[in-house]
Amino acid sequence: MNMSPLKLALIIMPVVAGIAILFAVFSAMGNGSQGLLDSYARGEMSGFMSLGEAPPQPNVAYQTLEGEDVRLSDYRGKVILVNYWATWCGPCIEEMPALDHLQAELGGEQFEVITISLDRNLADAERWYEDNSIEHLPLLHDTQFSPGLIGGIGLPMSVLYDPYGLELGRLPAPAEWASEDAMALINAAVRHTGVEP
Repeated sequence: MNMSPLKLALIIMPVVAGIAILFAVFSAMGNGSQGLLDSYARGEMSGFMSLGEAPPQPNVAYQTLEGEDVRLSDYRGKVILVNYWATWCGPCIEEMPALDHLQAELGGEQFEVITISLDRNLADAERWYEDNSIEHLPLLHDTQFSPGLIGGIGLPMSVLYDPYGLELGRLPAPAEWASEDAMALINAAVRHTGVEP
């Protein structure tokens, strides 16, 4: 039987996603160590999880609107929430206004939200920002699908890093980042990692 590559991919993707979810669940069950922020993973942030052995922060050059290269290591010294998204991802665009609000409320010397678009080109993401009044978030472009480097299998994917570039935890699903639960999680990350004001 001759099967098109698209059909084959549509069959394989749910299987791979199911295996990855089971792996994450069983890994979490088998890991007795508590993450620094696990007690704050409640309510709107209940999907936030710490990995026992988190992968290193990707050393990928992302592009700004001006065509400059930026790496996550350029943000050392502050807690960062990295959000991978795309305009073609419905759950991604639903959470963007909340991320914009989070950045407006807490962004500064100690914390910043970094949004990384996986759109085909950065102009699509820039146009979406303008059409939806996203004013406080930086806009970076990823052409290498760097979420794959950290074990991400879908979008949106949000990863919280400490001031030294070590992963504190991740939320591999959309979330209400403008909620009190999210603010408590971020404030705890800043407090517990000792970021200087």
